Amino acid sequence: MQTLAEQTLIEKIHRLPPEKISEVVDFVDFLAWRQEEVSDRQLTQAAAQLSSGAFAKVWNNPEDAVYDNL
Repeated sequence: MQTLAEQTLIEKIHRLPPEKISEVVDFVDFLAWRQEEVSDRQLTQAAAQLSSGAFAKVWNNPEDAVYDNL
């Protein structure tokens, strides 16, 4: 079942000339790609946060402290 917003969008698309419909398709593809990029970035950030505790033992040691000042 379509929402009112979806129905309105479909009606507006039907009123467009064919060359404009292809622009709409390109724009929708762009929006979907951008959403995937956001999801990928969020997943990467979550993985980094989860692994930071495990890496803390490796990163925080007296031998490597000199690199903290670079």
